[in-house]
Amino acid sequence: MKTTKPIFEVEKLRVEREAVVLREVNWRVEQGQHWAILGANGSGKTSLLSALTGYLMPSRGVIRIGSASYGAADWREVRRTVGLVSSSLGQQIEPDQTARDILLSGCDAQINFWGRARGAEERRMARMVRRVRAGHLAQRPWLYLSQGERQRVLIGRALMARLQLLFLDEPCAGLDPVAREDFLRFLAVLARGRHAPTLVLVTHHVEEIVPLFTHVLLLKRGRTLAAGPKAQVLVPARLSAAFGAPVSIRRSGARYRLVVGRHTGSFVR
Repeated sequence: MKTTKPIFEVEKLRVEREAVVLREVNWRVEQGQHWAILGANGSGKTSLLSALTGYLMPSRGVIRIGSASYGAADWREVRRTVGLVSSSLGQQIEPDQTARDILLSGCDAQINFWGRARGAEERRMARMVRRVRAGHLAQRPWLYLSQGERQRVLIGRALMARLQLLFLDEPCAGLDPVAREDFLRFLAVLARGRHAPTLVLVTHHVEEIVPLFTHVLLLKRGRTLAAGPKAQVLVPARLSAAFGAPVSIRRSGARYRLVVGRHTGSFVR
């Protein structure tokens, strides 16, 4: 049986600090897939992203991104093809940085931009600011951007580096229901774009796993509980095990909703 070369792969990954944060994670992502990482608080979602982007050193196991293996390749170079949008990044941005500045900082993987942009960079920035629906925000300081606007600008900053992978660490946190749906629609458009990177969404809300996400990695206490097509992973037995409580799944069209407690029937349409 022919298998395709993975975009990235994790085998028996273990990360220890003062305590064990990842015990054994196995995960393989192939071309054309977009993934959601789902799990309860403390399941290891953010720690896994930190390990993949080189900010947490593995204690054991294998991480491969493309043909590069952690420990054998210069991960600073590998990191240039991998973007991360997280609240911790946003906290490091100076309040007077404009959306234009923030996008330009992505060219060299900086946090803030204080220099003079080259002509090619300005042109790329102008295209990107339109791509992330932020043309009207280009001169607006970070301090005055809404949470949804900030997330779009951070995604634009990441895409300035011509990424293969884009990790989104709970990007809907702090968004009201209307802003959340608008942001999720924005991701769907982004995923359909030319040269779009593979998207990986970290969440603990099943409702955020919109149709663009084809696969789900389910974590529990630092281990892979399940990984595969979302219809096979988003089932009551597995989700109940992941969250440590009886849950059921309701489905409306292509969207899922988790319901806590025992209910008759797993799905409604």
